[in-house]
Amino acid sequence: MYKIYILKLVQRIRIAVGVAAVAGASLGHADPKNSKQETESKKTTTDTSDWAPKETPEKVSLDYFSIPEDENLEVTLWAQSPMLFNPTNMDIDHKGRIWVAEGVNYRRESGRRKEGDRIVVLEDTTGDGKADKSHTFVQDTDLESPLGVAVFDNKVVVSQPPNLLVYTDVNRNLKYDPAVDKKEVLLTGFNARQHDHSLHSVTAGPDGKWYFNNGNCGAIFTDKSGKTFNMNGSYRGGGGKYYVAHNKLRGKKSDDGFLWTAGFGVRMNPDGTNAEIIGHGFRNSYEQSINSMGDVFQNDNDDYMSCRNSYVLEYGSAGFFSRDGQRSWNSLRRPGQTVERAHWRQDDPGTFDSGDVYGLGSPTGNVFYENGALGDKWQGSYLACEAGRNTIFGYQPKAKGANFLLERLDFLTTNVKKQFIGGDTTKKLKKQSDTENKGVLFRPSDISVGPDGAIYVSDWYDGRVGGHSTLDTTCSGAIYRIAPKGFESEVPEFDLSTTEGQIAALKSPAINVRHLGFTRLREGKEKSLPAVLNLLDDSNKYVASRAIWLLPYLGEEGMAKCVTLLSDKDPDVRVVAYRALRRTNVDIVPFAKQLANDPNAAVRRDIALSMRHVSAKEALPIMVELAKAYDGEDKNYLESIGLGSENKENAIWLGLKQAMAGEDAEKWSEAFAKITWRLWPAAAVQDLEKRANSKSLTQEQRDFAVESLAFIDDKSAAEAMLSLAGENSIVKDSTAYWLLRQGTGPWSKFNVRKGLKEKGIYDPEKITVNSIRVPAPPKVSKFPSEDEILKLEGDPKKGAVSIQRCVMCHKINGAGPDYGPALQGWGATQSREAIIKSIVNPSADISHGYKGKEITLKDGTVVQGLETPGNPIVMMSTGGVVQMIPRERVKSSKSMSRSLMLSAEQLGLSAQDVADIVSYMQQWK
Repeated sequence: MYKIYILKLVQRIRIAVGVAAVAGASLGHADPKNSKQETESKKTTTDTSDWAPKETPEKVSLDYFSIPEDENLEVTLWAQSPMLFNPTNMDIDHKGRIWVAEGVNYRRESGRRKEGDRIVVLEDTTGDGKADKSHTFVQDTDLESPLGVAVFDNKVVVSQPPNLLVYTDVNRNLKYDPAVDKKEVLLTGFNARQHDHSLHSVTAGPDGKWYFNNGNCGAIFTDKSGKTFNMNGSYRGGGGKYYVAHNKLRGKKSDDGFLWTAGFGVRMNPDGTNAEIIGHGFRNSYEQSINSMGDVFQNDNDDYMSCRNSYVLEYGSAGFFSRDGQRSWNSLRRPGQTVERAHWRQDDPGTFDSGDVYGLGSPTGNVFYENGALGDKWQGSYLACEAGRNTIFGYQPKAKGANFLLERLDFLTTNVKKQFIGGDTTKKLKKQSDTENKGVLFRPSDISVGPDGAIYVSDWYDGRVGGHSTLDTTCSGAIYRIAPKGFESEVPEFDLSTTEGQIAALKSPAINVRHLGFTRLREGKEKSLPAVLNLLDDSNKYVASRAIWLLPYLGEEGMAKCVTLLSDKDPDVRVVAYRALRRTNVDIVPFAKQLANDPNAAVRRDIALSMRHVSAKEALPIMVELAKAYDGEDKNYLESIGLGSENKENAIWLGLKQAMAGEDAEKWSEAFAKITWRLWPAAAVQDLEKRANSKSLTQEQRDFAVESLAFIDDKSAAEAMLSLAGENSIVKDSTAYWLLRQGTGPWSKFNVRKGLKEKGIYDPEKITVNSIRVPAPPKVSKFPSEDEILKLEGDPKKGAVSIQRCVMCHKINGAGPDYGPALQGWGATQSREAIIKSIVNPSADISHGYKGKEITLKDGTVVQGLETPGNPIVMMSTGGVVQMIPRERVKSSKSMSRSLMLSAEQLGLSAQDVADIVSYMQQWK
């Protein structure tokens, strides 16, 4: 994410250290500028331990909150500082207690809290809908801004790099005592401490497994079965402490035989055994949501304007890194490719569908709502916090082929004006009080469903998201409840020693509470079967699905029932039944054969994925049937075929070719050509070379054959590409592009540079590098001040003309290079002040991802621009001019402290021109 680091919008409250009087009903519904605090309704017991802010903590006024889609819901304050501070993550246990991981020491090397950060427990002991008790479960010098907490009965799982920690509250008194209780390192080897792109929270799946993820800081970890996972990645920045050299792995496979990249999700047994990577190539997925069907959804942070929410295709890559983890997206962006498609490699083989890419933001916690107090309208909703936008997005995923359609709405927001302030790609605040709209200080860090069926949101109240920093010195925090108006919280009680109590736990709206019921019912085996069978008839499909996962563990009759569900008329039931069988490690091949011709693409997707661990001989007949059903368009379906064929691509491709294409490569169907592109088989090199040379195919088909060759990591593919790169080649342009791109990356080991020189494509000795510099702004500016420009009334029609002066670096209505950040739509999210500042003084706030580099050659030539690292270095400079610079000629390279953008004064704009441009940009969507 970019920072989660944010707290809550608030009216001022007075606190005392130790026992504080907190207003239970202090938020009212008065005008936010004039609201008055109501009389405190009850005392709250608060343990602030060894630290309390020197200033008065803040909290948000409820008047800022809006639930646009449901007027029957309301937001109430459940807890606030000093009961908790800087909440990074939370979980809700079976008693309705909320456990919070705090980040008071976030990015504080000296430490605000010398005794370390805390896990705190908050309770509503009176049932009036407000927490009245808060105490420390554990405070530990080992805790520095932990980004995850999960509670399973008396086990508290804390995500604190380099470790995934488990505290066991042996005497169940809700306080960790090292003399009585246990603290163990379940897994270790995760980068990085005090970094947002690191180890995140644990969530229980409907299969009884634990799921967690880690950002692109990477890891090298070994599970309790002894398997080591090498999470490759070149990223090693942003501060924080790194423990393992994941950046030096350079494409090293893991003990499971597969190649993974940093930014990844894990599924494992609760004891840390049998870990599996379920997805990789993320940038910084802050949390994952697993619904009762077993579908995984997540949000993911970006480098620039490409945050997203997506379905995670099992084993798939989100595409942030190249296949070996060594090259980032911006170094491999194709000519004319949009940022969002380049960012997630959507035009490359080997990535799953990016989902809803919504632009700038700072995504944090998420949850899947299945049952509870909100009613049928919200059943099946995926809710995702977006701290940068002061909003919680809502989706109701609908199956679409092998993917899900994600249509976004604002479920909850305090920012109806959409003034995105405080992030890396928005107006930055210098101090907490810079904004008049307190609504933009609401920074939701996490969202959870309680066992009472209500939704709870934690808030890190701050003026900053991104930049690894905070502004709020009070470390304010709050928790809000979303429930129907007049809602009275009731937490169901159940006895886990009885089958009835176990079923009650399994039906809970709270995901980690459900895990308690699942575990006990599985242990009950045949004894549990009658109650589980009854649950199959539940009217809520998510609740009914929870029962399916248990069936294979409940004796022969349970297994037989699960097998019969493979023939159910509902494809959702068939998918869950198949997944449940896979988790029990039965021989899946007979069931895969049974479903290989299923009419539903989602069922066939899962069949393809399950072939990943099956031999080529057994998998081939099944893959043939699955491939024949490929429609040539569904990205996730194609990717599932590729993932199921991994490490046996040649054998699978040869079998598919025989069954689907025959010997004449020029007569391939478009669907088979795409399957070949995705499988990257060395066995296809000769056929692809023939297609690239074929005059009976279209230029597009020939170029696609060249591209398919480019992704085959084999010397024969590189040699074939070089043979196609002759002066009179009909694919000369595409071969030159791919040889340059791959020759500096995965094909460098094949000595491609020698061939490039021989073909006249790239000869470093013949390269001429021209000096291109961006003039520095005048030391003393005579341009009118920002305040003066604010007073001017802009004319958007004149602004549409004046903005053409920016076309040298920005794309304006289709004209201009992709050199500077995209402008269309950006102004609609900004205040006039922010836009004016960006034009008048561009160096004051450089957009993330657009920081310039200055390269000085050994002969004194200086080039300023945007750098794509490699050899040669590719530099794009003002006007979109692109140059290749042989690395051996470089004397020095440094980041520029000023923007590559010319100021308004340098562009010859007047104050009125700026006002006009601002007016145009605010309505240019």
